[in-house]
Amino acid sequence: MPPTLASLVHHSALRLTVRAGEDRLDVPVRWAHVSELADPVPYMEGGELLLITALKLDAEDPEAMRRYVKRLAGAGVVGLGFAVGVNYDEIPTALVDAAEQEGLPLLEVPRRTPFLAISKAVSAAIAADQYRAVTAGFAAQRELTRQALSAGPEGLLGALAAQVDGWAALYDASGAVVATAPEWAGRRATRLTADVERLRDRPAPASSVVGLPDHEDRVELHTLGTGRRPRAALAVGTAASLGTAERYAVHSAIALLTLTTERSRSLHAAEQRVGAAVLRMLLAGEPDHARAVAGDLYGGLLDAPFRMIVACRLAAADAGRDPLDGLAETMESAAARSGEAVLVVPEGERLVVLAADGGAAAAACAEHAAALETARTGPEQGCADEGELVVGLSAPAGPIAAAAAYKQAEQALSVARRRGRVLVEHERLAAGSVLPLLADDAVKAFADGLLRPLYEHDATGRGDLVASLRAWLSRHGQWDAAAADLGVHRHTLRYRMRRVEEILGRSLDDPDVRMELWLALKATSAE
Repeated sequence: MPPTLASLVHHSALRLTVRAGEDRLDVPVRWAHVSELADPVPYMEGGELLLITALKLDAEDPEAMRRYVKRLAGAGVVGLGFAVGVNYDEIPTALVDAAEQEGLPLLEVPRRTPFLAISKAVSAAIAADQYRAVTAGFAAQRELTRQALSAGPEGLLGALAAQVDGWAALYDASGAVVATAPEWAGRRATRLTADVERLRDRPAPASSVVGLPDHEDRVELHTLGTGRRPRAALAVGTAASLGTAERYAVHSAIALLTLTTERSRSLHAAEQRVGAAVLRMLLAGEPDHARAVAGDLYGGLLDAPFRMIVACRLAAADAGRDPLDGLAETMESAAARSGEAVLVVPEGERLVVLAADGGAAAAACAEHAAALETARTGPEQGCADEGELVVGLSAPAGPIAAAAAYKQAEQALSVARRRGRVLVEHERLAAGSVLPLLADDAVKAFADGLLRPLYEHDATGRGDLVASLRAWLSRHGQWDAAAADLGVHRHTLRYRMRRVEEILGRSLDDPDVRMELWLALKATSAE
């Protein structure tokens, strides 16, 4: 504890006597300052014990003393020490009354106690308090280090919460709560997710102080990590501002957690390199070699049905948040919370992920894409940087079919890009119709070019070749049924189909030609 007026009064060598403000002696004293100026306020910082002899004051003038004391109290002076036996044999009543009225503690300093003794006492007490704080801080640092080495981040958080007499929480890169101490702080930590996300978007290192509604907690938030973007965040909640020892503990925790985070980052990078090798083996049709290389790193991911996910950013990442990083962090955090394995492989402008079918990571991918879709199509369209992302999701597959799953994911990605969607699942494409795909501009251009000679022929009024072709194809080449649909004789229909072959230079006996013509008719009729 820093020195207080009470501790100075109880100091036997100083022999100070309280003449006013006896109920306010527990206030801390930051320094003892001597000044005989009529107005020393410009030179005060607050928290001082001002020592005077009233050399330049009319201490017996009640109005002058009221103004003097009021200015001192307004400047944050915590006490006034008056030396008797120098200019006044006793403290003038006007000064005593003014101090009582303003609530400013007034201490009588006897002639045999020099001001220097009081200054030394305050300085020695401040030094002793700082030494205790530093010693306690080093002790806290040792304990936090011991817990970090023996019990990991959870043990470190517990030690930190005990040191600050409050609670602590650790967040991952996505802003999700990883651990709290004590356990009851989990609900409070969850309510700060939005604040953590806002802090995460600021350049690292960053910190802020926030409050919790319905709670008196003062919460400090700190980012963790040495890179351009934070890898995690720490929250520390206390009932009051942190003291010197508590501040040492928080800074030590930040340093230790940053080291842990950076170590995890290095391990994560190494894991990604292994993951890239495993993926290459799977795509090369070598699942047994892939399992041997992966070992226990990915648990049972390679033995159960998984989804292949291919994501791509639509534009080069700027100084803001990389959408691929955001997706990777979201899926990895979801997998970590559920205890499942996920394989994430960055490939430049793309991201390839193997996630358990029906698992938390795959669900997090879908939720992330849905949120981006909402941001892209909502009232604030284009406001989210992460909206520049497209994702393709394969059907469930196993290691033997990894190459097929990768192709499915790429096909779904291509469709998502063409349709302006954030995420497309290959299963839904396979379960739907091929007709929506004909809306592609390239398909329409092909159809227009293929059928243009027939439309130009019909425009001259020399027949209805397009309608006849459509009727004949829809009836699978049955002449009588198609002619009946058109209301013409079958010989007329046969003549028209020969004209179609002559104009297009293609044989209707070729099934590929019939297929192309039918799809072209569908594409043009969809406009």
